[in-house]
Amino acid sequence: MKILVLPGDGIGPEITTATLAVLDVADAALALGLDIETREIGLASLRAQGTTLPQDVMTRIPEVDGVILGPVSHYEYPARDKGGINPSAELRVVFELFANLRPCRSRAGLSILRKPMDLVIVRENTEGFYSDRNMFAGGGEFMPDPDMALSIRKITARSSARIARAAFELARGRRRKVTAVHKANVVKLSDGLFLSEVRKVAEDFPDVELEELIVDATAALLIRSPDRFDVIVTTNMFGDILSDEASELSGSLGLGGSINTGHDICVAQAQHGSAPDIAGQNLANPTSLILSAAMLLDWRGRRDANAKLIAAAGAIERAVDVVLDDPATRTRDIGGTLGTDAFAEAVTAELRRQLSGRVAA
Repeated sequence: MKILVLPGDGIGPEITTATLAVLDVADAALALGLDIETREIGLASLRAQGTTLPQDVMTRIPEVDGVILGPVSHYEYPARDKGGINPSAELRVVFELFANLRPCRSRAGLSILRKPMDLVIVRENTEGFYSDRNMFAGGGEFMPDPDMALSIRKITARSSARIARAAFELARGRRRKVTAVHKANVVKLSDGLFLSEVRKVAEDFPDVELEELIVDATAALLIRSPDRFDVIVTTNMFGDILSDEASELSGSLGLGGSINTGHDICVAQAQHGSAPDIAGQNLANPTSLILSAAMLLDWRGRRDANAKLIAAAGAIERAVDVVLDDPATRTRDIGGTLGTDAFAEAVTAELRRQLSGRVAA
């Protein structure tokens, strides 16, 4: 499996190094045949090549089996015509990575919830309120005069239908319930179109329950009754906000994995940002990117019917669970004492322990 690694900005290089250490153990134990290739993006490539996203990186992405993308400090980038391209948004739009999958599962001793959470938010990734990815040409935000700023929200039947299908297919392998989250009581045309397409797709999945909820009610119910949710499907901005809420409720934003997928390409990406204030201090929690990389292995394994990749993904998730269950082996942001490197060492040690039987066999 060829993996293109793009470490990114801020804490990106540190948590990427930790993630690759975990993948290296899985590769050695299970003979996965991982072929890791690393290239610079973000501020490093801006200094070296005048752009935050070199064209050779974009050309390479369709040629590999998966991508690991570190956090990027796109707030610090110059304008696009000065080389400041947001790699996260650009990859999603150019390669039609329409589905952002964000699992959230509560963890003992870390979650503030009174009831258990085990859900996946399936977020549409290419349109919605995110105006930077809504236009073929021109900008989705503009100012007709100094006192007025306008932003375009785009919802299409095509994108709504394909994200709905991704959610129903996922729910069929889980607890067979999809919650479509919307604000159709206010944005009647756009969310009305989204709901209409979700309902059409639901007809192809009679074995999966469809529930419809307004977004603000969903935000409240994630706190009060998180156990009612299985798979949540929603538009771009709602999905972004709700998944951050769910991750924080389940333990921390730094504990949730995330992948961005299209029909042929998958990009593993941590849910959180680049945290430049702690960059280079060995303080960052690498859990999110480690779990995202595991999700990438699972995605490729299921796509290629590769049992080794699926087994590796499961083993990495279990190793992370064991390490997080022990307060002594947590990172500082969640009440522990370990830094980035020490946490990675704890995960790799547990992973070696779990896989030792397979190596002996």
